[in-house]
Amino acid sequence: MPALGQRFRAAREARGLSLAEVAEQVRIRAVYLAAIEEESWNSIGAPVYVRGFLRTYARFLGLDAEEVVAAFNLGDEGGGAIVPSQGWVVDAEGRRRRRGLALSPLIWLASLVAVVLIAFVVYNELTLQKPAPGGTSSIALATLSPSPAESASPGVTPSPTGSPLGTPTMHALTLRLSGVCWLRVVVDGGASIEGTFPAGTTKTLYGKSAIVRVGNAAAVDLVVDGRDLGKMGGPGSVVERKIVL
Repeated sequence: MPALGQRFRAAREARGLSLAEVAEQVRIRAVYLAAIEEESWNSIGAPVYVRGFLRTYARFLGLDAEEVVAAFNLGDEGGGAIVPSQGWVVDAEGRRRRRGLALSPLIWLASLVAVVLIAFVVYNELTLQKPAPGGTSSIALATLSPSPAESASPGVTPSPTGSPLGTPTMHALTLRLSGVCWLRVVVDGGASIEGTFPAGTTKTLYGKSAIVRVGNAAAVDLVVDGRDLGKMGGPGSVVERKIVL
């Protein structure tokens, strides 16, 4: 028995009609008529539309409309007509069942990209907030203008050698902030300052060596004894530097 699409094409050609001529008379676009003759059901859409077009086209050509629809339901070989866009299968006994649907590779790829982006954001956030090993968590934002009593605050501790900060024989290390930045400074292994400070903050410490760690390197300018060493790094970079004063 000829395939369903071949039966339609043969009947149309026997009448000497083109697809365009049939489309004009049955009010069905020629592209759908061609899809029927090529059995490209997915080009038409849902099975209900396919059956409607089949009946109309069959009646116009003088074919048995119900027989044509039954042949569509059973499939050419009796194994089932499949419409992937709808996810349904009609088996050899005319029963409809939903076939398994697999996730599109594009969905898997998009999910993977989203996971990687989230992991990167979380890692970057933790890196910016994490102080140097052995340090404590960052404290609240300091005021724009440090109070006179700030030098005596718990954030600044004296050197274990007993030498006061500001001794003339010590070298001066100045940090100037042009943006909000978390920083931690350890001078001569003891004197330190740590916290998150706003733009415009200036901190000066005295000693022989210092370890400076910052969470936004582009916002910090280093000055040693009046000599500007420039910014510590790029925007958002976490940088640690040991400086011999």
